Amino acid sequence: MKKKNSNGWGFRLINGIILAVISLMTLYPFLYVIFASFSDPVKLMGNSSLLLKPLGFSLNAYKKVFVNPSIYSGYLNTIFYVAAGTLVNILATCMAAYVLSRKQFMLRRFLTIMFIFTMYFNGGLIPSYLLIKDLGLINSRLSLILPGAVSTFNLMIMITGFEGIPQSLEESARIDGAGDWTILFRIIMPLAKPTIMVILLYYAVGHWNSWFNAMIYLRDADKMPIQIFLRDILTRSQLGAMTGQTDVEDVGQTIKYATIIVSTVPILCIYPFIQKHFVKGVMIGAVKE
Repeated sequence: MKKKNSNGWGFRLINGIILAVISLMTLYPFLYVIFASFSDPVKLMGNSSLLLKPLGFSLNAYKKVFVNPSIYSGYLNTIFYVAAGTLVNILATCMAAYVLSRKQFMLRRFLTIMFIFTMYFNGGLIPSYLLIKDLGLINSRLSLILPGAVSTFNLMIMITGFEGIPQSLEESARIDGAGDWTILFRIIMPLAKPTIMVILLYYAVGHWNSWFNAMIYLRDADKMPIQIFLRDILTRSQLGAMTGQTDVEDVGQTIKYATIIVSTVPILCIYPFIQKHFVKGVMIGAVKE
């Protein structure tokens, strides 16, 4: 018995060391970006070793980023796209998953195949643009919300989560006179909360990082998300450094790190609120009884 406990203690120690090393390797790139964004650009350019703290301390990169008043309108636009887009995504995905998870639905298999088909084949950029144009969504905020209302990958996860809910609950609700809307919003969705929270995070991160569709479909600057403005700032700093503009060249190295922090930290704030649901939501449906 003592030998068994000794072996278990050794395994836990080695496993803990390995996981700690992997965690540090995973965390270091993010710490590097933070340290570099606050570093003196001249010292940063001359550094060739590991960066374990800011080299000097300078806020010039952040000043260059936030001096543009469009940054604030971009943040507001992005918050709108994340909130409205994620709401549409969750509602559309839940309704589609509810229908496709009902075994008695005759077209279930056919529609599932049609959804999966879109994961591997699409019309391409030009047909997509022409479709958005014909729908009258060019230069409309809806062009960043409606075309991607349902992600097939997320839909498959949601279907698996819905299928894991006992069918007896639905049958009991129907005996009590509940309809499909009542069953979906008052029974299925509350019970599938972990899965929904995970899918919510996926959609929110996707909307927050999205910039290509805005660049293609939007024209007015007051509708652009934050990612477009950050991209412009980074591009101008790189061009300024190439042309020898001193004021830009001095902070050109640190601006790219500051833009990463500005565009990443806000969306990271969402994770702590859904962390308790994350593991369960990802694993749900992975093990069948």
